[in-house]
Amino acid sequence: MIFGRVKSLDAILATAEKKSLTRSLGAFQLTMLGIGAVIGTGIFVLTAEAAQKAGPGMMISFVIAGIVCAVAALCYAEMAAMVPVSGSAYTYSYAVMGEILAWMVGWALILEYAVAAGAVSVGWSGYMIGYLENAAGIDIPATWVLGPFDGGLINIPAMLIAGVVTWLLLIGTKESATINSILVMIKVIALITFIVLAIPVMNMENFEPFAPLGFGGISAAAASIFFAYVGFDAVSTAAEETKNPQRNMPIGLIGSLAICTIFYLLVSAGVIGSVGAQPVTNAAGIALEPGSQELTARCAELGQQAVTCSKEALAWTLREIGWPQIGNLIGLAAILALPSVILMMMFGQTRIFFVMSRDGLLPEAFSRIHPKYKTPHVITILTGIAVALFAAFFPVGQLANISNSGTLFAFAAVSIAVLLLRRTDPTRHRPFRTPLIWVTAPLSIAGCGYLLYNLDVKSQVLFAVWAILGLAVYFLYSRSRSHVGKGIIDVHEDDADMPPTSVPPMN
Repeated sequence: MIFGRVKSLDAILATAEKKSLTRSLGAFQLTMLGIGAVIGTGIFVLTAEAAQKAGPGMMISFVIAGIVCAVAALCYAEMAAMVPVSGSAYTYSYAVMGEILAWMVGWALILEYAVAAGAVSVGWSGYMIGYLENAAGIDIPATWVLGPFDGGLINIPAMLIAGVVTWLLLIGTKESATINSILVMIKVIALITFIVLAIPVMNMENFEPFAPLGFGGISAAAASIFFAYVGFDAVSTAAEETKNPQRNMPIGLIGSLAICTIFYLLVSAGVIGSVGAQPVTNAAGIALEPGSQELTARCAELGQQAVTCSKEALAWTLREIGWPQIGNLIGLAAILALPSVILMMMFGQTRIFFVMSRDGLLPEAFSRIHPKYKTPHVITILTGIAVALFAAFFPVGQLANISNSGTLFAFAAVSIAVLLLRRTDPTRHRPFRTPLIWVTAPLSIAGCGYLLYNLDVKSQVLFAVWAILGLAVYFLYSRSRSHVGKGIIDVHEDDADMPPTSVPPMN
């Protein structure tokens, strides 16, 4: 039975009651938390990807992705407030829809966290190489800094940063809230500086044609740009610490997403208006696929004189409009801030694996703790190897799209869970109730489906193959070893929490 083997929600909540948190966050703090969590890799790295797919129409793509995130976040907040324990969407699904769907959500979250960490590693590599070449005058062969799809052989800097972060996680190093706040400020100041310098030199002619590839291109860009918003769920998971959550959660969620969307629109307008953002085409006038060897070759022919050719779009734009040193500083800001994002994504991945292992769905070795460092060292090492391999051989846009497929599936599952629980357990205490649930949840499900549909075919196929592989693992291994299936119902998630909501800049 598909809804069989439900992990007792009451047992999960009993754990939450033992470690209840003080309600101290207001609307302003939640909004600031959301801005810090959202602004990051997507806007620094994927601007060029979006421009290649949609041209100036990528501004509409940011709005579409932001709206889908808003309705998904409101659904996520209700579940996070009801089940404020570790495991994220995996735990929510286990409590409502049963083991097999929870397994599929947990399996999909591997794409959200591990593949996304690979995407950020590639993005960091692009800014690092750009900084070294422009600020230090070092010429680095593309063979060693680009993957095979991008026209190189292997992306060594991306592998190295993934390895360094893995080592930090192994020895138990965590960011402090103070350091994280400084990194958030660096990101925000960098974007404000870009806007102040780029907007005044806009040329409105650069916005024509606005949608060179039609609405299909805008939709495809929205599916990729969704990566720029991942992390908004950090606000949702703070529901247990929020004063008057019914009032303040929507303000924090919608407010932070609205402010981030305005930031993104201004940044994209600055890129489009100052240097142009029309897709690079081949001799026949057909737009080339982002992250492809064909695009790399065409960009070489053009002398890299297009923002869609850049691996560090914002820094490149400032150099083109006469601010080379400020452009280098923008690159330096990304170099400093992005490793913390990789760390939090890998932290989240290891903890998802950790909880699934302790539920019996993954090998017990995955939840083994290092005797000295007190960290889940086995799964941390395996995750680090996977992230390094992703980063070494795949372009950032492809990794972002694959990551988005897992995230969208998980968020759609949570939205379905909220609806189901409203019908099956309407009297249960809900610290936060999603407003207009019979409108908001279907919009979230439809929006996630819409963006998933508009991902490139390769990402859709990879997601389908990943899902089939996940089902095979479940029926061949996990189902027979499940603790719930064996009647073991103890809940012990005190030390497996997801990243603290005061810390993670998730995208």
